Amino acid sequence: MRCPLKPMLLWFVLIFVSQNSSASNLFMARTNLGFPEAMSMLQESIKKHNYTVSRVQRIDIGLTSLGYKTDKYRVVFYGRIDEYQKIIRAYPNMIAFLPLKISIFAENNDTIITALNPSNYKQYIKNSELKKLFDVYSHDLKNIFKDFRQTFEP
Repeated sequence: MRCPLKPMLLWFVLIFVSQNSSASNLFMARTNLGFPEAMSMLQESIKKHNYTVSRVQRIDIGLTSLGYKTDKYRVVFYGRIDEYQKIIRAYPNMIAFLPLKISIFAENNDTIITALNPSNYKQYIKNSELKKLFDVYSHDLKNIFKDFRQTFEP
């Protein structure tokens, strides 16, 4: 007699393993601050970690035309221009990934931020000094997300 739970258990394990293996590639944090307050707090944290907010781009216009109901979806571009210029001079293809980006959007009564882990970009760079910058960016981004999470009130 076959155990009906075995396939479900296997499926659960596969999903759990695949999510954990990619979890370090994506950062995500949630707060119950309103969108304007969360956006302000995010920009303050970016500046606190010695980065410059270069631009905030609205994404919601395209989303609403596709049927999404949010009017609060932005991408925050940030970075350190002098370091980026060094990287792009040595590796022009990196211009597609810089400046770094954080997505921020409203979901029900919460505000969520997401970003790719900057360490993922090290694979495109051979220079060890420049690779270290992406470890620094990753460390700083984790701290920005930590700041954001600390505003959550259950």
